[in-house]
Amino acid sequence: MADVMADTKFNAVVEAKEGLTVSCKSRDFEITLDEPKDLGGNDLGMNPVECLLNAIGACKTIVARSFAEAHNLDIKNIRIEVEGTLNPNGFLGLDKDAKIGFSSLETNYFFESDEDEEKLEEFIKFVDGNCPVMDTIVNTPSSIVSKLNRL
Repeated sequence: MADVMADTKFNAVVEAKEGLTVSCKSRDFEITLDEPKDLGGNDLGMNPVECLLNAIGACKTIVARSFAEAHNLDIKNIRIEVEGTLNPNGFLGLDKDAKIGFSSLETNYFFESDEDEEKLEEFIKFVDGNCPVMDTIVNTPSSIVSKLNRL
């Protein structure tokens, strides 16, 4: 039986820069997020919803790579494309009936593999069901806390 691991905390520090540009840091890594110019940003990086789509795709890719061998699958390579539909009028406050976040998400899996489609379809179900990012989106965390602090 595998060793049981304790809960692990992950952290992000996000700091406003010029305009809508933000610096995002975790551990020793940093990325810049921004908005496109047509949404008021400086266009210096992907925006947060694009980053979320990439986080979904990256997480699913990591799950697939981590578990392919355990599922007796020979997958030489994998590419995942994630598309989300979002109406900006929701978060801009221009349409009170528009959803603020994505109204739909679609994941397209591309495998370089000689495995039959049925096995790959079953594996996709496993990956979708074991992706921590998707689980967080689909099953809202039982504790979400926002606290006021001063700089």
